Amino acid sequence: MGKKIIVAGLGHGGIAAAALLSKSGYDVTVYEKKAEGTLGYDWTDIFAPDAFAIAGIPMPDESKYTFKEDMMFFGPSVTRGYRQHVERNNLEIKMERRDIYEHLIKHAVKCGVKIEYNCEVKAPLLLGGRVVGIKTEKGDFYADLIIDACGMNSPVRCNLPSALGIEKEIARNEKITIYRAFYNKASDEEVEDKFKVMICTGGKTGVTWVASEDDFTDILIGRFEDFDINEVNAFTDYLRQSNPTLGTQVVRGGQFVEIPTRQPLAMMVADGYAAIGDSAFMTVPIIGSGIANSLKAARMLSDAVNADKDDLFTAETLWKYQYSYYRRLGSGLAPLANAKLLLLKLTNEEIDYIFESGMITEDNITIGADFTSYAKIHLEPQELITKAKLVCSDTVLLKKIIACGLSMARTIGMCAVIPPRYDPVKCRNWAKMYLKSFK
Repeated sequence: MGKKIIVAGLGHGGIAAAALLSKSGYDVTVYEKKAEGTLGYDWTDIFAPDAFAIAGIPMPDESKYTFKEDMMFFGPSVTRGYRQHVERNNLEIKMERRDIYEHLIKHAVKCGVKIEYNCEVKAPLLLGGRVVGIKTEKGDFYADLIIDACGMNSPVRCNLPSALGIEKEIARNEKITIYRAFYNKASDEEVEDKFKVMICTGGKTGVTWVASEDDFTDILIGRFEDFDINEVNAFTDYLRQSNPTLGTQVVRGGQFVEIPTRQPLAMMVADGYAAIGDSAFMTVPIIGSGIANSLKAARMLSDAVNADKDDLFTAETLWKYQYSYYRRLGSGLAPLANAKLLLLKLTNEEIDYIFESGMITEDNITIGADFTSYAKIHLEPQELITKAKLVCSDTVLLKKIIACGLSMARTIGMCAVIPPRYDPVKCRNWAKMYLKSFK
């Protein structure tokens, strides 16, 4: 032990992996561009609480979180809704993002992790084909393993040599722009559906939620295109027509953020390198929930590193991490990227038809609630095709759904045959075939 590990960025998965590896005896330092105490957006996050235990992190104090309410899912016209009802013991928790960071960082420091704040990571340092360190604004730092937790546009991943086979840039339809704000309540009128999730409402491709709390209304607007505050103001005016308690004053939040909404990275590891969290695209496609997946991935990465008794930290020894992630989580997330691509092809009328024809049910909505996702409508590919054939009279829509079902089936098949052991040729070929499932 005693080998040096650098975590680039204070992503949730990165700091959780840092804590686990420091506890195992590794010398772990995290380099983060932001100042101490400034991490986390001014909003709450929803995620599965079992991720804490899996990552070896104690549960926060009960005063720091509440349980998620039932959600109602609607199509563009908001005429028919489906309730996502989950039993109490399976509910996700809702927690302030800043409190999540404070809890994770406090635990990591207690485990011996060193954190260097105000130190922006610029690029990886390489020796031959191996990642050996990071270039930062404060100088170059070297380590035996670099864990990339710098996020979707990570300067580490984006500057790796193409020969490593790791994707760098992502397409516009592989990320969603989120505007999130908490508005004052305009009235104390009783709200029937306190948490509404609307797909492509208002003629825009994306996801919107309106969550009515005791003291404010939580608004999330997510679109697969750029938009600005003027469009936000116009859209919230539209939302007030059917949500009279939605006020006009922003009392918290009011931020634009980009989040990856695509399949997990095809190649997560290389010699001396492993990506985690948003750097590896571990979010749930469509809306981008990724905290629980990242924390669980931290355990898998830690297990792979600890299993490397010679501390080689090569693509071969780190492949165990990627294999475990795909078998346990990635195989469920990746097909949702196919479903997201279908969403981008559908018209509002077609989406309304899916909601109103009975093609999906409340059972489908509820099944998705136990997979660290608050926007997952779960349908197996064959079930999707069968239901579409039974209820769909629109041949154009039917063809789109069948094509999506077949793509999902191919993706599931590719995830099932991920090589269990690292071979550079076999793994690169698998990655190429896997990515073809989303073209």
